[in-house]
Amino acid sequence: MSVVVLVADGARPDTLRAALDSGDLPALARLRAEGELHTVSSVFPSVTGPAYTPFLMGLFPGTAGIPGIRWWDRARTATHWPDHARSYVGIQARHADADLTAAHRTLFECAPRALASLTPFGRGLTPASRLGFNWGFGARAAWAHFRGDVPGWLSIDRAMGVRAAERIRRDRPDVAFLVHPGIDKTSHAVGHAAPAVRDAMRIVDDTAAMIRADAERDGRWESMHLWIVSDHGHSPITAHDDLATLLASWGFGVCAHPWTMVGGPDCAVMVSGNAMSHVYLELHQRSRPYWPELAGRWERVVERLLARASVDLLMLPYAPTVCEVRARDGRGRAMVRRDGSRFLYEPMDCGDPLGLGGAVDAPTPDAAHDACRGSDYPDALVQIMQLAASPRSGEVLLSAARGWDFRARYEPIPHVSSHGALHREHMDVPLLVNRPTALVPRRTADVMPSALRALGLAVPAGLDGTSFV
Repeated sequence: MSVVVLVADGARPDTLRAALDSGDLPALARLRAEGELHTVSSVFPSVTGPAYTPFLMGLFPGTAGIPGIRWWDRARTATHWPDHARSYVGIQARHADADLTAAHRTLFECAPRALASLTPFGRGLTPASRLGFNWGFGARAAWAHFRGDVPGWLSIDRAMGVRAAERIRRDRPDVAFLVHPGIDKTSHAVGHAAPAVRDAMRIVDDTAAMIRADAERDGRWESMHLWIVSDHGHSPITAHDDLATLLASWGFGVCAHPWTMVGGPDCAVMVSGNAMSHVYLELHQRSRPYWPELAGRWERVVERLLARASVDLLMLPYAPTVCEVRARDGRGRAMVRRDGSRFLYEPMDCGDPLGLGGAVDAPTPDAAHDACRGSDYPDALVQIMQLAASPRSGEVLLSAARGWDFRARYEPIPHVSSHGALHREHMDVPLLVNRPTALVPRRTADVMPSALRALGLAVPAGLDGTSFV
């Protein structure tokens, strides 16, 4: 038995379905006819990097220790002086494996023989089994990234797909995890509805076709699970509200990438996606302060942030198990609480910021997921609490309004599409499997335990996902 996971990074379920129905993706359409296509929930932040911890650890980003693609290390245990700031965009990506929690193993550490390409996390892989993780490839990827070179990214996608298919044919790994970043890169540059996105999807289709053809030829297809999944979606961006510049204009010293080494900062702004952000307050404190301790000094700042057209939701952790959620446009406030496996949503003053229709008392994470399924914020109760509980998260969490993101400067090219927020367009992702599932998948966190179960391996306790195999 073997499991191959193809990550169509940035693909939305509706975009994939349209491409399948049009006949543009024959290999994936064949998989859908034989198996199933599901829509499942990603994580908060819905961003490449943090949104890979579900695939590879069965954990949400907060649980895994990766609260964003950028974060600030209040405890000073993972980063170094002088800025204590982490960004996986660039050379610090090499620290990603060390930043993951040591309390859980990765899929690569569990499987006897593993192969991966372009994975942001590789703990458990040998250098030879981690394709695209070397200085030569890094230089090629950086050249394409900083030039906003869409054809260059598609060329990388195509070449890595061919190379990975060849290695699967030769080495026959138990698990292969293959990333295609072209859909995401293309969407940022020209929009998710652009024809070039369909070109990027065809490369995923070509890779799946090669892997299947080789497996059928060698008699391995009947024992192979081939899954196609995405880590986040996309939505159009027409305006940018640079949070770091904004807070600096209000008189605060701000630590933010790429200029993190500022003297005496009052706060740190760590943007992901770029439609979500952590804001860290009282940076001199080594242990995390919670909102009741901060409200006296920072309430006016929070009110001003929530008044911005760019902000949709603002979250204030009160404790690892309690978080206040505020929404603009008169939708009010609510408290979200976790008590073991139970999730509570308690509107305040007749508010309903998540649009759940009133109070929710969900006895399990799956019941909490189902309570949010019809709203604009899939799995919001669980995702807000997993991130608010992380000791590496900020004291203020922001989710952007549609049409906005939180980073106006320092991107190599202007972003016309973005992700990271709790909106449906960012949180809903496709899961295409080549054979029917035993249970209905709900989350991307279900992929890792399902892969282990398909391989006949034990599923560790304490995961955030459950097996659909």
